[in-house]
Amino acid sequence: MLDRYPEADALDPDADETLTAELVVTDDVLVKAFALGPGARIEPHEHDDATNVFHVMEGTVTVVRGDEAEQLDAPAVVHNERGDVHGARNESGDRAVLTASLCPLPGGG
Repeated sequence: MLDRYPEADALDPDADETLTAELVVTDDVLVKAFALGPGARIEPHEHDDATNVFHVMEGTVTVVRGDEAEQLDAPAVVHNERGDVHGARNESGDRAVLTASLCPLPGGG
């Protein structure tokens, strides 16, 4: 099976819970799914040596970058440059799913 998304689709978080699944892991890229229950969040963080791209796949996610916050409905793509402090939260009453692609892997080439 080529499609890895069913692994993310199977995640069923409770309120305030974030569940994850690693969809692609190679020596130079990581694609991770985050299923956010209502009220759940990905705490702001940064990757000094990697670009991070969020793909909002389902629902509505409030993406945070630095002092900015923007509510995005699926489908949406957010490019976080190396060193950008970024995170996300689900302010809706429904599950939201996003993937994060990290390249290159921290410490990698």
